[in-house]
Amino acid sequence: MLTIALTGGLATGKSHVRARIATLGLPTIDADTIAREVVRPGEPAWRDIRQRFGNGIWKADGSLNRTALAAIIFSDEAARKDLESILHPRVYSVIRNWLNELAQARTHRTAVADIPLLYETGHDDDFDKVIVVACELKTQLQRVMARDGLSEEDAQHRISVQIPTVQKAARADIVISTEGTLKETDAQVDRLVQELDQAI
Repeated sequence: MLTIALTGGLATGKSHVRARIATLGLPTIDADTIAREVVRPGEPAWRDIRQRFGNGIWKADGSLNRTALAAIIFSDEAARKDLESILHPRVYSVIRNWLNELAQARTHRTAVADIPLLYETGHDDDFDKVIVVACELKTQLQRVMARDGLSEEDAQHRISVQIPTVQKAARADIVISTEGTLKETDAQVDRLVQELDQAI
């Protein structure tokens, strides 16, 4: 089974590309969704985060207040690294198990894992191919500001925490540009999935 990692910079359009790939019949998994699941109340990661970050980042029902946590980790590099050390091993464990189960089932010839911090965590060699979703930095900045309601300064800071998208694209096997319209992006994805199907 061909294993593919889908990655890119913040707000470059990874979720849209993953959703399009899924509609075309390829199984996909999303690291961000896994990260939300492993911090549900009572889970080991939830307990580890409570121990590390204390009581100020939780909602009344005990669930994680992601906005409050983001405010901490984007202003404190040590805190961000501590959070990553809690989350990343668990997220990759889920992805590996998912890929293994698919491979054993022999129901699909290709599987795609959406992993925003693939290069930052050094896991790009775990996959047969890497797709990077990319757009211009100016476009990325505008999207982050609009999506998260951030000032330009805060948006720039959050983008700067990751490896620049242009560097990720340079290392990729395949690049999907989201600089144009959604229709243009979809056409690239459709063509790619067709080529992958023919290549296997």
